[in-house]
Parts: sequence; structure tokens; C-alpha cells
Amino acid sequence: MDEDPRGWPRRGFLPSRDPLARFSRESGLNELDAIGAALPDLLARGDFRQWARNLQIPPWPRDILQPGDLPALRLYYVRTGFLASAYVNQVGQPPVRVLPENLAAPLVHACRLLGRPPILSYDGYALYNWRRLDPDGPVALGNIDTLQNFVPLYDEHWFILVHVEIEAIGARVVEAIGRALDRPQDDRVLAETVDAIARALGDQVRVLRRIPEHMDDRLYYRTFRPYIRFFENVEYAGQDLPPLSFRGETGAQSSLMPAVVAFLGIPHRATGLTDHLDQMRRYMPARHRAFVGRAGSLTGVRERVPAELFNAALEAVAEFREVHLGWARAYIQRWEADPRGTGGTPYMDWLQQLVDETRAWKLGG
Repeated sequence: MDEDPRGWPRRGFLPSRDPLARFSRESGLNELDAIGAALPDLLARGDFRQWARNLQIPPWPRDILQPGDLPALRLYYVRTGFLASAYVNQVGQPPVRVLPENLAAPLVHACRLLGRPPILSYDGYALYNWRRLDPDGPVALGNIDTLQNFVPLYDEHWFILVHVEIEAIGARVVEAIGRALDRPQDDRVLAETVDAIARALGDQVRVLRRIPEHMDDRLYYRTFRPYIRFFENVEYAGQDLPPLSFRGETGAQSSLMPAVVAFLGIPHRATGLTDHLDQMRRYMPARHRAFVGRAGSLTGVRERVPAELFNAALEAVAEFREVHLGWARAYIQRWEADPRGTGGTPYMDWLQQLVDETRAWKLGG
């Protein structure tokens, strides 16, 4: 159960309505809002884990997802997902291998209803984690803020919100691909779609380049990045599960670029990277995964579109990946010896591979 696909043209992979910002008092879940608001300050305390083990988290009240439950369930997943990642990966402490039952049970239950792994992923960290300051204004930097954070620094807000605006711009991509899928024999629509992808990606690159405006590279690496790292052999206490390992939150869990790559038919040689990107789909909401699959169902796009349009779209993809590679180098690689990103992968060589193979797919090259 997920968003009505008819909401996608307006919002892309963001929820078709703004995420629920707080629980109603009548729901019995509003205590989670207070816990979430206190989390950044609590994490600064040396006794956070002891405090968290004594938390009494209100349980999600139903075993079946009911119509109208989705906004509240997503917020419940955001709050409990942040708590779990904070507990496992608390900064200044070694990662733990046991998530206590009072934290594990509510997260596992919510994630089962959502059909996703029980760890905070890109959807909970970004797609469902924003509100508009002016409800009538755009979903754009300057008019959005986060609902939940690990640290009180605005740097983390900014990091999340850049992704939110990129996803909002991506609605144009989803709408264009959807239109092409609805009219698969129309070469004019196909050309318009490829052009729309290139233009939207150009706008997304301009947003991505704004990362340094409010995000210090040293603060990112040392303060909030550790909280979104992977889980390794974590036992979910009290749950009928073996110790589990999951990829950490990463932009590779966004459905936008996979949909574009699938639609344009960009081939990437089989490596650990491509295996990793395929694995990332299991962390996407189910309907987003389905859309990525549909995006790749239209064959012959490269042969049916004017070369200048197709090449412009490929260059936009390559430029987006190149800017991302630059930020990975500046914000991560220069500070660490461990070559694995938050998703647990040796990312630098692989990111360069994506850039090179995208440009190699150009027509007439």
C-alpha cells in the first residue's frame, strides 16, 4: 500500500500530500514527537543508550494497514528508525550488535506494514522527513525544514533538504517518463520526455551544487554521518529474526536516478557497484520500485530520439553523478581510511565508473 500513482506527476517520489508533521493527541502516539524533538540533545549525553533502553514507545495500534494510516505510519517509522540508528551508531561509542526489544519491536512492526527492511533508509531520512514553512509555497530550499534530526546543527537539516528539493524537481522526470509510457509509439512524446529529463537534471545539479552553503565537511563527517551508517549483524531483541545486516541510508536508495538510467537504457558493466545498486531497490517503497521497472520497459529509446537530445540527457546524468562524486571526495574520502560509504560499499571507484559509462553511451561518440 502506497501513494496513489496519480499523485506522482505533481510530487514525483515525494508523498502526494505533505508528510504528517506530528501525531494527534487522540492517536496515543504523540509522545513520540516529544522523544523525537529531544533526540539531538539526548544523543549528546553519555548515557543515551541507558536512557533509550528504558523508553516506553507507544506501539502502533494495528496489525493491518488501514486506509488513511499511511501518513501516520510513515511518521512512526521516521521516529522509530531514527531512534534505532541513533542507538546502534551513537557517535563517540562503538557500534552495538543488539537493538533492545523496546526499540526493535515498534520499528520491526512498522517496517513489516510498510514492506521494507527494519532500518532507517532514504525514504525515512528524506522523502517523509520535511514540512513546508509556508504551506502554499514551493517544496524548495528556503521554504522547507526537517521533522527529525540526529544533531542540532543546521548542517544536517540542509543535507536532508537539498535531497528533498532534488526529489521535488524530479516530479518533472517522473511525469515525463509516465507520459512516454502511456504513449509508447509516439516518437515526439519520447523526444519531449528525454528533453524534460535533461532540463530537470540541470535544475537538480544546480541544487546539488549548493551543498557547501550550509554544510561543513568536517561537521558532516564527524557529527551526523555516522548515524546513517549500515547495520552489521544486529540482533533485534525479542523478534523472531536472525542477526541482520542492512545497508545504511544513502542517496542510492532514491528511485529517481535508477528510473532515468532504466529509461535511457544506460548500460553499466556488472561489478560490485551494479550489484549494490540492484540491492538498493529493496529499500525503496514498493510502488517506486515498480515505476523503475516500468521505466525500463520501453525499448529503443536511444535509437528513436534525436542524437542531440539524447546526448544532452546523458551529459546531464553524467554531470549530476560528477558533482556527487566531488562531494563524496570532499566530504567523505578525505577524512577516512575506511573506503566504505554509509551503504557499506567502496564508493569512489564505482561512482567514477558510473560517470564514464554514462558518457560512453552517447550517440556518435
